[in-house]
Amino acid sequence: TDQLPYSIRVLLESVVRNCDGFQIKSEDIENVAQWKKTSQDGVEIRFKPARVVLQDFTGVPAVVDFAAMRDAVKALGGDPEKINPVCPVDLVIDHSVQVDFNRSEDAAKKNLEKEFERNNERFLFLKWGARAFQNMLIVPPGSGIVHQVNLEYLSRVVFDENHWLFPDSLVGTDSHTTMINGLGVLGWGVGGIEAEAVMLGQAISMVLPKVVGYKLTGVINPLATSTDVVLTITKNLRQMGVVGKFVEFFGPGVASLSIADRATISNMCPEYGATVGFFPVDNQSLEYLTQTARDKQKIKRVEKYLKTVGLFRDYSNENQDPHFSEVAELDLGSIVPSLSGPKRPHDRVAVKAMKEDFTQCLTNKVKTNKFKPISTAQSLHLIFSITIYSWDSFFSSQQQVIKPKLCYVVWVHKIQTLLSDKLSSSVKFAYDGKEYTMSHGSVVIAAITSCTNTSNPTVMLGAGMLARNAVQAGLTVPSYVKTSLSPGSGVVTYYLKDSGVLSFLEQLGFNVVGFGCMTCIGNSGPLPEEVDKAISDGDLVACGVLSGNRNFEGRIHSSTRANYLASPMLVVAYALAGTVMIDFEKEPIGTGTDGKSVFLRDIWPTRLDIQETEKKCVLPNMFKEVYSKIQEGNDQWKSLNAPSSILYPWNPESTYVQSPPFFKDMTIDLQSFKKIEDAHALLFLGDSVTTDHISPAGSISRSCAAARYLVKRGLKPRNFNSYGSRRGNDAVMARGTFANIRLKNKLVGHEAPKTIHIPTGEELDVFDAAMRYKDEGTQLIVVAGKDYGSGSSRDWAAKGPWMLGVRAVLAESYERIHRSNLIGMGIVPLQFLEGENADTYKLDGKEKFTVNLPDHVEPGMTIDITVGGPCSRFCGKKINCKVRFDTDVELTYFKHGGILNYMIRNIVSN
Repeated sequence: TDQLPYSIRVLLESVVRNCDGFQIKSEDIENVAQWKKTSQDGVEIRFKPARVVLQDFTGVPAVVDFAAMRDAVKALGGDPEKINPVCPVDLVIDHSVQVDFNRSEDAAKKNLEKEFERNNERFLFLKWGARAFQNMLIVPPGSGIVHQVNLEYLSRVVFDENHWLFPDSLVGTDSHTTMINGLGVLGWGVGGIEAEAVMLGQAISMVLPKVVGYKLTGVINPLATSTDVVLTITKNLRQMGVVGKFVEFFGPGVASLSIADRATISNMCPEYGATVGFFPVDNQSLEYLTQTARDKQKIKRVEKYLKTVGLFRDYSNENQDPHFSEVAELDLGSIVPSLSGPKRPHDRVAVKAMKEDFTQCLTNKVKTNKFKPISTAQSLHLIFSITIYSWDSFFSSQQQVIKPKLCYVVWVHKIQTLLSDKLSSSVKFAYDGKEYTMSHGSVVIAAITSCTNTSNPTVMLGAGMLARNAVQAGLTVPSYVKTSLSPGSGVVTYYLKDSGVLSFLEQLGFNVVGFGCMTCIGNSGPLPEEVDKAISDGDLVACGVLSGNRNFEGRIHSSTRANYLASPMLVVAYALAGTVMIDFEKEPIGTGTDGKSVFLRDIWPTRLDIQETEKKCVLPNMFKEVYSKIQEGNDQWKSLNAPSSILYPWNPESTYVQSPPFFKDMTIDLQSFKKIEDAHALLFLGDSVTTDHISPAGSISRSCAAARYLVKRGLKPRNFNSYGSRRGNDAVMARGTFANIRLKNKLVGHEAPKTIHIPTGEELDVFDAAMRYKDEGTQLIVVAGKDYGSGSSRDWAAKGPWMLGVRAVLAESYERIHRSNLIGMGIVPLQFLEGENADTYKLDGKEKFTVNLPDHVEPGMTIDITVGGPCSRFCGKKINCKVRFDTDVELTYFKHGGILNYMIRNIVSN
């Protein structure tokens, strides 16, 4: 095993320890041991993680499913108490808090109060779950972000269970679970459905991955940060193509990275597309355990065990370098300060090129990063849509422009002239007693947020020291910029206060607004009305700058069409500048109290100064103090009087938690598969449709189907809360499916959460169209392009389509977790053959589709779809496609109607 990658050694240990001849067989051991060969063959193995982590957005539906499964087991004559997690489950409530208040000393207190006001029912339900289910730990609201709490507190590194020592490993219902790999703990994100199976003792079925060795050399440039490193790695690996693979870091450069630096790199693993970004345990890992106040005897045991079994690394020793499937290399000294955006995490832009790049994005019709067209004369709207969308790679499957070439050129020229007239647009407005002017590129949100960076004392202290230098130079942030600081744990405020920099952040408007996953997931809260109006009046491309990991379109805020990921230091810098249209090397960031120009280089702290401050101010007693009381919660949490029953007493009037219909009419015996015949396409989508598009987590629009449902239940718009907070209510979530305002459905031809009811041609909300099809007895599929389901691992992105009656998805390619979730809900994932897509068959989405799925399906087999219907140009033609059941276990889950149905039948039968 000396030549096996360290990440594969963790898998090998697990299959050896858990081999029972049933779930995990001797062939699994042999296959992992022969990884060098079997990883090339797509061999399937079974893996049992040691534990599961959940956040509340995905955790609530998981606990709802467990409660509903108890009801189903009882209804089928079984013992409901058998439904319990059989491995440790940690649920951190961190996704419900929103930036309603900012720029004040009591902002965090007010936001927490608002969080409880909105989510009382959900929190009461979770507290019931903590009592009702064994092996379940709930970390109350206001404690931190799940991945940072996992890194600083929950991670074991080595389990000590009944005198057995074995490596810590986990799966989580959030794609950024991968952050824990920075500490040498193997873990990744899975769908909530798959996580529930692990909680019930099932092994994960997975294809043994190839492992990309990523060699790091040199040391980080003194002006760069770990954020700049990860944004560079994200771009490099996304271009390289690592989807479905493990990435394991090695080389002498790794030793120069702190665990916080490594965790930042591992955190953005979903953005570069790999399953994990793994850093084997070394001496830095042990020092981190000491710094975070772990038990000294346990740390010694961790070191001795890992060295004994060959899982401990010395990055300077080349003799320990394992064999990899392929190798990439990066010199850390080549890293330059960077951002990523305006719409994708892997579109890195060097700070020095930012002004030029943003300008190009305003006018470039070919690049993915172009913005939604700026308003033009109404008479040219249709022409504009056709010319732009036919070239836009986000909409690459749009219909061809069928117009004479000469005429087409004239139209494009005219539209470009109109665009040029709009490039210099600006709007004057009054706010907070002052006059301001906004234009394209104005920064309206500046958020130090997300576990990606707030877990890293170097960049957090760096932001504080930059703020100190800026204040001392007399610089300020425009008051209309929505500034916020949302640390991932209480430890951050301890060392920011201790170092004396928190007060300077507050003077620039970066007050602590809460401890949770806020702006990064769209919980940015409202912008001032004056700011929103100015953006609308000028049709401006306003910007958000955040220290997060996701900036997909429509995610951060509906009014910010451009969003850039950056280090906390650059968040402060761009807030001070008030715009991204600045070249920091040539232009001053502001004017000091002495009337002289101040450049960013004048106030930028050195890496050495930051590290010296970190050594003095980030101390073990801070971690001990914070985490000794993390399970207690505040007075509001303590006052929640949760039920003590085994079965949850569902409240039919609740708009937050309802018993889902997934097991309605379920029988103990398997039922035959109902064939998909003459199905209509509910949606006809292009590339890069994310789980944010499919199942939004942000605010609920007043005009959508979910809003109409809530109004009928007596709620006012101010009490709608977010989709993420209502994931325990299937009625809301079904209506919220495909309700993202940035959804690009080619059946409609413009950006909106709408579709066409094909038989009548009527444009409807997606939910309303689905219900009409259901009343008509029409089956449904979804047709999509590349990377369908990319983004956060969101179980409702599969549950929602199931609720709408979607029986299959036909896509060019899938994101790993989402494909698994579709199967977990009994939806067939179909994939165009290599090099083919909807354009190959000249589909327009108005056809009828019959999926010719045989009675005896095999993993990965090729089938055909018959295309028909009066609207089809190729009536009766066949589409060849691959059935994306990749393993026998996935096929078994599908035959049962989903993974949870399979588990219920197993528990009742045994």
